[in-house]
Amino acid sequence: MIGKYPARMDEKNRLFVPAKLREELGSEFYITIGVNCGHRCLTVYTVSDFALLSQNYNALPISQRGAATSLIFMNACEATPDRQFRFLLTPFLLNWAGITKDVMIVGRAGQAEIWASDEFERFEQENLTPEKLLASLETLGL
Repeated sequence: MIGKYPARMDEKNRLFVPAKLREELGSEFYITIGVNCGHRCLTVYTVSDFALLSQNYNALPISQRGAATSLIFMNACEATPDRQFRFLLTPFLLNWAGITKDVMIVGRAGQAEIWASDEFERFEQENLTPEKLLASLETLGL
């Protein structure tokens, strides 16, 4: 998944799935709490990626299943878009990410993220520098 897509929540706390992400996300997907470089956002997983995340969690010894890891699952919700490709976000997830109305939905390789627009702007301003971009490319082996 790639790209960034501005969106606006409706009065029922529903978001519209951007056309470019519909096929990749599928007819159902999972949304849970997320972070990116210290900023709060929501992470969107395909059914298969969420199943893999669950398998990895269940494979951990109980002593390594920390509270923070458990919170990812406790606060997850399943999203099944309606015929207009809208899906619902829970009040907790909205509060976690600071989302009130305007959002930015961004592709992040195998997942997507949902950000409050103002928080995404801060994130982008902090990280959109030549030095940080070069370091990121080097991390990826380029």
